[in-house]
Amino acid sequence: MTTPALASRLLDVIEQDIIPLTARGVETGNKLFGAAILRKSDLSLVIAETNNELENPLWHGEVHTLKRFYEMGEKPDTRDLIFLSTHEPCTMCMSAITWAGFDNFYYFFSHEDSRDAFAIPHDLKILKEVFDLEPGGYRRKNAFWSAFAITDLVEGAEGDERQRMRDKVAVLKARYDALSATYQASKSGNSIPLA
Repeated sequence: MTTPALASRLLDVIEQDIIPLTARGVETGNKLFGAAILRKSDLSLVIAETNNELENPLWHGEVHTLKRFYEMGEKPDTRDLIFLSTHEPCTMCMSAITWAGFDNFYYFFSHEDSRDAFAIPHDLKILKEVFDLEPGGYRRKNAFWSAFAITDLVEGAEGDERQRMRDKVAVLKARYDALSATYQASKSGNSIPLA
């Protein structure tokens, strides 16, 4: 699988599988973070989920996806899977991905995007206050996993393919802007500790 083909598939999963779940979650007051797990072999979807912090403040998009993955009967080995996150995982979610045995994760929006575009600054505050790390201060390639920004993969494509994916990125960003507006308008009435 080429890098542009992988980037294209990840964008498709965000659009077709994660966003519909997230839209329903945001309508009830949950945050707009989601995740999915795909097979490395053929990029088929294993499971997609979204944030469910109203049920449990630990059910961030990534952790809730892992919870649901482990509730499945038969499941593939995590070494054979790709972990996709709509937003760069927070430290709790990075740890969960690590403990689950994934050797990778891919993300669409950065921590800075979560803070600046979505007014959800907690990831960067926790990195600084608990771990004394600046934005981007964690190691994206380490003994456990490698992390990849999907937008970097898009920029690695060439010609028409890169432009097609840039256009899709713009569409997805607009969808998330709308989801963010809905979440921001309703968050004062929810019970999420770090809303």
